[in-house]
Amino acid sequence: MDRVADLASQDSGGVPSDLLGDYLPMLAEAATYGRFPGRTQIDAVRQQGRRAADQGVAAGRGVDLYLSAARRVWTELPVVVRARNNAAVRAAATAVLQVVDDAVASFAEGHAEAGRERVRREETVRRELVEDLLRGDAHLSELVERAEPFGLDLTRAHQVALAEPRQRLSSIAAATTALERVVLDRFGDRDVLVATKDGRVVVLALAEATGAPGMSDGLNATGDLGKIVHGELNRLRQGSPWRVAVGRAHPGAYGIARSYEEAREGLTMATRMQVAGPIVETRDVLTYRVLARDQPALVDLVQSVLNPLREARGGAAPLVETLAAYFDSGCVATATAARLHLSVRAVTYRLDRVKSLTGFDPLDPAHRFTLQIAVIGAKLLGWPEQAITNAD
Repeated sequence: MDRVADLASQDSGGVPSDLLGDYLPMLAEAATYGRFPGRTQIDAVRQQGRRAADQGVAAGRGVDLYLSAARRVWTELPVVVRARNNAAVRAAATAVLQVVDDAVASFAEGHAEAGRERVRREETVRRELVEDLLRGDAHLSELVERAEPFGLDLTRAHQVALAEPRQRLSSIAAATTALERVVLDRFGDRDVLVATKDGRVVVLALAEATGAPGMSDGLNATGDLGKIVHGELNRLRQGSPWRVAVGRAHPGAYGIARSYEEAREGLTMATRMQVAGPIVETRDVLTYRVLARDQPALVDLVQSVLNPLREARGGAAPLVETLAAYFDSGCVATATAARLHLSVRAVTYRLDRVKSLTGFDPLDPAHRFTLQIAVIGAKLLGWPEQAITNAD
């Protein structure tokens, strides 16, 4: 049996022979006495399959070990056993085949079970790591240690891209899997993570690989990451179109959290401000972020400038919408009318109403800036659809 185990190990490319466990005695008893294996013996083989998976032995090579062992046990049987009558030989062969069938199936099942458990453990570890990296409040030395198995060098500059579907998806697992293959192929398998958070796809990549500058200053474009993520996700039939926001590259572990926060705010601002482009970079919404950070002052501005519009027939919303379209159209009444599907006369009437109610003339360059900032603030605050209160 020792010789059979060694030869079977060689046949299978060096798979450790101790993974056979009690398989050889089971084969010998089946061939000699026609005994079939019991449940306990088969369960023991399943544990060998789990051991093989834990040791990194592929399932196919493990099966080769078991099949080679069966073949060699049969050929190594004493002549007196193989010279029995035909009925006895057939019974022995049937028992051996049954042992092989049960053992191989059990070994493969145990191997698969261990593989699934390992994937679940790795996915849990990955998810917890991503959560801590994006929050940025974990202990630095602990983060570095946990990130190392995933090939992340937290001393370098990384950036984060966030993607969310415009339509509700029952699951974004398929999108994440498809995107991960492309991202890994494009940027390599180090310093890259693809995960999900709050119904969005998160992509973490090294700044150098994405073409983004590895620095925190300036309003440079964030590189190719957003284009790659958006292009791949839009290939999917379900959930398209997608909107992708990309944070700037920042160095260090806490730079990842900063880049994520920029991307997250980018998605929020793009939705509130009805940004048309599918790819949002930090520089596209930086002005909105600055305004939103001083919310008490923003509330005061909106209330002081635009609140009188509530007195208009139909409320403030149509007039605010007209002002927004007017500013977006370069302060040209005809372009504003075309955008709102109104007559030019209706547009000029609404602009006159704004002037009479607020005291600010949209046609006056001295008043225009105040009105435009107030309209932007109203969008950021969701006014007039949502009520706002002054911090005082």
